Amino acid sequence: MATAGRDLLLLRAYRGEPVERVPVWFMRQAGRCLPEYRQVRTRWSLLEICRTPALAAEVTLQPVRRLGVDGAILFSDIVVPLAASGIDLEIVPEVGPVISEPIRGERDLRRLRDFEPGRDAPYIGEAVRLAITELDVPLIGFAGGPFTLASYLIEGGPSKTHARTRAMMHSEPLLWRTLLERLADIAAASLRAQVTAGARAVQVFDSWAGALDPDSYRRHVLPATRRLFDSLADLGTPRVHFAVGTGELLELMAAAGSDVIGVDWHVTLDSARRRLGALPVQGNLDPAACLAPWPVLREQVDAVLNRGGGAGHVFNLGHGVLPETPPDTLKRVVEHVREHEGATRTPEPVGA
Repeated sequence: MATAGRDLLLLRAYRGEPVERVPVWFMRQAGRCLPEYRQVRTRWSLLEICRTPALAAEVTLQPVRRLGVDGAILFSDIVVPLAASGIDLEIVPEVGPVISEPIRGERDLRRLRDFEPGRDAPYIGEAVRLAITELDVPLIGFAGGPFTLASYLIEGGPSKTHARTRAMMHSEPLLWRTLLERLADIAAASLRAQVTAGARAVQVFDSWAGALDPDSYRRHVLPATRRLFDSLADLGTPRVHFAVGTGELLELMAAAGSDVIGVDWHVTLDSARRRLGALPVQGNLDPAACLAPWPVLREQVDAVLNRGGGAGHVFNLGHGVLPETPPDTLKRVVEHVREHEGATRTPEPVGA
């Protein structure tokens, strides 16, 4: 189990408390660029790994061993609870989740039943329990946000425009609201099961919410997202909210009720902190910077750290690790972040 010092570092930063240094971990650190993960994938599919606790726990541990990050994130996929809730899907390599029968009307919605983790996906909690027995850092649970899950279900897979999704949102508000509330409840049930099993923080990935304008987000997505975060409030577990391309939505995302806002690389952290006030932030190095020569990357890392303001900042990427990223580069970033001074510096007040 986690030892007190290293275990509490990430959790203190998530709570905005002073820390001796900025903690660091990477979204999508489990898998993708790691050769040991690729070796596992030669024998098992992604869904097979997610549904096999020993494999999911092993892949969760791999980046902690190799990179020395301050947090582990459970290896799974945001669509796993959907598959366990009656949706016929597969995760196609180089494509992503593919839904065999997309949800296009009220009749289709009947296929999405309530999600009970103990009954439908006991392997999620078991993977958490196995992983934490070997971790000396907190394990972060995660789930998909309502808009992103809805987009996969409606589009039938990944989409660049989310056109069908936005069309349903505007033209069938009752169906849309019912779908998003059900997805919020599915995500909440999954996250609650992960915390019960031993996760010390949770992150909601509403990755594609940046496709929306502020008015649409406020009217059609914020209520369900608030429902999700409110349902977890009694756990006392730090809750992180992340989406891509949401520079115009940061204040609305904060209004959903999370404890931490993940910021992508399109917005500088000092700007985000002025807009979010005392709310802790996570991010936000451009993932592509990890493909640059070290002197260039080091400068970018320092810029993020300096703009993050020390206390109440968790260093991360502005989105997930790119598959072509050299693992040694990520390890070097971790080491550099640990050497950075000013972690205990209190951020300047809003409007300064």
